[in-house]
Amino acid sequence: MAALPFIPDLVVRSRRVVLPEGERAAAVHVADGRIVAVAGWEDVPAGCAVEDVGDLALMPGAVDTHVHANEPGREEWEGFATATRAAAAGGVTTIVEMPLNAVPATTTAAAFRAKVAAAQGKCAVDVGLWGGAVPGNAGELAPMLDAGVLGFKCFLVPSGVDEFGALGEADLRAAMREIARLGSVLLVHAELPGPIDAAAGAIDGADPARYETYLRSRPNAAEDEAVALLVRLVRETGCRTHVVHLASATAVPLLHAARAGGLPITAETCPHYLRFTAEDVPDGATEFKCAPPIRDRANRDHLWDALEDGTACMVASDHSPCPPAMKLAGSGDFLRAWGGIASLQVWVPALWSEARARGHTLRQLAEWTSTAPARLAGLGRRKGAIAVGLDADFAAWDPDAAFVVDPLKLLHRHPVTPYAGAILQGVVHAAWVRGRRAFTAGEPAPEPHGHILYRRPE
Repeated sequence: MAALPFIPDLVVRSRRVVLPEGERAAAVHVADGRIVAVAGWEDVPAGCAVEDVGDLALMPGAVDTHVHANEPGREEWEGFATATRAAAAGGVTTIVEMPLNAVPATTTAAAFRAKVAAAQGKCAVDVGLWGGAVPGNAGELAPMLDAGVLGFKCFLVPSGVDEFGALGEADLRAAMREIARLGSVLLVHAELPGPIDAAAGAIDGADPARYETYLRSRPNAAEDEAVALLVRLVRETGCRTHVVHLASATAVPLLHAARAGGLPITAETCPHYLRFTAEDVPDGATEFKCAPPIRDRANRDHLWDALEDGTACMVASDHSPCPPAMKLAGSGDFLRAWGGIASLQVWVPALWSEARARGHTLRQLAEWTSTAPARLAGLGRRKGAIAVGLDADFAAWDPDAAFVVDPLKLLHRHPVTPYAGAILQGVVHAAWVRGRRAFTAGEPAPEPHGHILYRRPE
């Protein structure tokens, strides 16, 4: 390589650097928090600080675009400090936080600024924020985008909190038209209430502690009809649209056809849908409750097919914690328990454990967990890969080592997770955010140095 005009601040090198073109030994040169060169393993300027991770895989830090930190207003559920420490421990170097569950919800520019103020000085990793699209706030979307949100999220069914209302078709169309005009993206919780309401009669009197009862309460049709509506409105409005936490394999053909037809619609799925199956969920085990629900084994296998063929382009955690009491572990009532899975620290190893068993590579893992999510959030010029010009966000981890998930060692606020006791592959040894250590040998950095990420026009 040509000589650099300066000595880098840092060189991080590994025999297994996961690059966009594949995996090889390399030395990654860092200056002012950015990658300035990806050189040969032996190419280290004299006098430069070097961190050699040996045979550990050096991955681009994961970008988790679906995290509920719940601050301000519901810090007892999580909080930026605990969420981002857990992220760093899991090799996640950027999160994008969802607009609901905070008080106020992020549905105005003023609420966005309140959330930024709440996060300042607490974040162990970099943090971006989604804005919310709710009934009647189409006029707030442009001010939020100008303030710095990375895009918008909406629900088509009740969100679970009064502060964040669901959009009916008329409000959804208005929001999509405005977001298309603004050149932004809309993330959608894609379930419609009609099939859920229809299912209520079928489960009347059924045992609420049986997982089958909850599964029947949120049928595939709720997702399938929502995706069909989105496809129709994307065709009408041209709005770039992203389906979050896709759980219904029967919605996949609709998405596949829409993408084949050139419509700007994408989808993610989550590790819990790719690992767990309805057959595996014990009755009363409300730590597994999420919405949409974990479905059967055949459904899971079809979701893997969708990820492999690109119909689902990425994976995100949907980390949605709550105080343990809200999970109603004593009664095991799936119908009343809070629906959300806490997984921020373990979701990448959980995904990798399943992916490697199916023959997938670290390069594919990086695409699903870093490159594609960064692209969704408009962060592709800064995040998502180990490449010149991008932020020096890395995770050094052993993809062949196994560990047992001990809830008491998780760093998110409450030790409630369906992964408790699971044996997962992929042990994170260190993480860097913009060239600075965020996690080392089991401990986050003592001082948080994450930044708030604001929208930058592409």
